[in-house]
Amino acid sequence: MTVFFRRSRMFLLLALTLLLGPLVGSCQYLRYVKALDPTMPGTKPVNHAPFDALLKKHVNGQGMVNYRAFLADSTQLSGYLTTVSNTLPNEQWSKDDQLAYWLNAYNAFTIQRVLRGYPVKSIRQLGGDKTLVNTVWDQRFIRLGNDKDRYCLNDLEQRLIRRKFEGEYRVHFALVCAAISCPKLRNEAYVGSRLNQQLEDQARDFINDPTKNKLTPANAPQVSEIFDFYPGDFKKGDNTLAKTLNKYTTGNKVAAEAKPTFMPYNWDLNEQK
Repeated sequence: MTVFFRRSRMFLLLALTLLLGPLVGSCQYLRYVKALDPTMPGTKPVNHAPFDALLKKHVNGQGMVNYRAFLADSTQLSGYLTTVSNTLPNEQWSKDDQLAYWLNAYNAFTIQRVLRGYPVKSIRQLGGDKTLVNTVWDQRFIRLGNDKDRYCLNDLEQRLIRRKFEGEYRVHFALVCAAISCPKLRNEAYVGSRLNQQLEDQARDFINDPTKNKLTPANAPQVSEIFDFYPGDFKKGDNTLAKTLNKYTTGNKVAAEAKPTFMPYNWDLNEQK
């Protein structure tokens, strides 16, 4: 998952980058202004069984990944991602099949990027430190269809998933950026036929994980920085952060007027020890 500032900060960053572009590079941030929706007519929903088998083999029940063992199966992962790249969705697919495709693509390409740089303590070490410019999430290594351009993880999350599926805040509990504070990597692939239940499971698991959210006391909960990275995504319609937390908590409810603080994000690799 990529780190984005609050929207006001993001707009300020874009303005500063526009003014100082020659000093920081090629203004790569401009690509994020435009939505992305690659498509391919005539395709059928992808069979995610190969990725499902790899997740079951290398991801435990706590969402931790055995990257060292995964290296031995990197060819199988590449084969699955070749199928993904060659089989873009179209509007004949159900919305759930389309979203399952992009969630799996993001998570699988993230694993591939880690494996290419492994061993590493944190995925952030694989890129630079300029948000929207040269972080690991801005590296263009993803092929989509026959397009000669290459895309990055930020393209998939920011330009595609968050825009095409606007209002589906549960994607933030399913996209996994290979860090300990990210949601747990599910040890099965997402599939359209069960996507709603899978996303419900992810939301419930994430919000009730005390290493990511502490919902007591009710008027001063401590919550994941994910809610600070994307505050607007949890305020669509009449929704609020408190309503989201209370919908999925299995413990105490938070107060509607609660002012949460945000827990520090642990960027260490989500690796089995």
